[in-house]
Amino acid sequence: MIDPLEIALILAWSVAAAGLAAYAASVAREVTYVTLADGRRQERSFPLAFKMLLPFVGNLDRLVSRPSFKKAVTEANAMLVAGGYEGLVDGKEFVALRILVPVVMGVLWSVAIVLFGAVLPDSLFTSSRIELCLLGIVLFALQPTMWLKNAVKKRHWSIMKSLPFVLDILTLSVEAGMDFISALQRNCATRKMDPLNEELLRMTKEIQVGSSRKEALRNMAMRCRQGDLKAVANALIQADELGVSIGSILRIQSEQLRSRRFDRAEKLANEAPTKMLGPLMLCIFPAVFIILLGPVLMQAMKGMF
Repeated sequence: MIDPLEIALILAWSVAAAGLAAYAASVAREVTYVTLADGRRQERSFPLAFKMLLPFVGNLDRLVSRPSFKKAVTEANAMLVAGGYEGLVDGKEFVALRILVPVVMGVLWSVAIVLFGAVLPDSLFTSSRIELCLLGIVLFALQPTMWLKNAVKKRHWSIMKSLPFVLDILTLSVEAGMDFISALQRNCATRKMDPLNEELLRMTKEIQVGSSRKEALRNMAMRCRQGDLKAVANALIQADELGVSIGSILRIQSEQLRSRRFDRAEKLANEAPTKMLGPLMLCIFPAVFIILLGPVLMQAMKGMF
């Protein structure tokens, strides 16, 4: 006879799983946007787990507002701005997510391990249940920080690729007689909206509302935290202070950026043989060994038996 308690537990877990799946499906359909300097909205990808837990981060506001979390909140704010997520999530919310993700997702992961261990009693889920639960919690604890670092890295890479071409366009425009701000506005209007264009657009809007060019350039360098863009901003600030021609500075910076990009490409090309050695040893050599010696071993085994 089936135990009514088991039936109630199965029904409760089924309802909970269905509700969680429905909530995840509704959240997955939501599109997250950030608002650019000119009022346009730009789509930003956001992990599903973050979307699901974001409505609950307010419950940890008092906790993350403590002085012990001040440094983490400040660093998270700077990283979110550098990654292009300003206005979508602030530092306190992200620190709260770093707490909620391992707790909530770790509990769900542990429950899944226990259920699989009950269904498959002779599997890895039973013999290494504690180790798997701890491993999942550690991975969930690291995931928010790794995601944010990866987002900043992708944005920096996009800026680094686009910057030499933009500097060439600005150099031609300035040397043709156009002033620097008009050249920036024209560039922002004609190019697609990539991370570099977003930052240049914000810089031009800051200048239009009353900030000096020096201040706007410094703010952009502090926001982005990208080495090449920071070098260009510092060079333009020095050109303003010393009265040097903007066109010549832009041309010099463009040549330096192209030289650095060539050096980076050469370095990656020199590292390629070393990086290929691991896959070569793990995959290709065993395959060649099996192909060449497989028939010989089969003949030897046939002779033995």
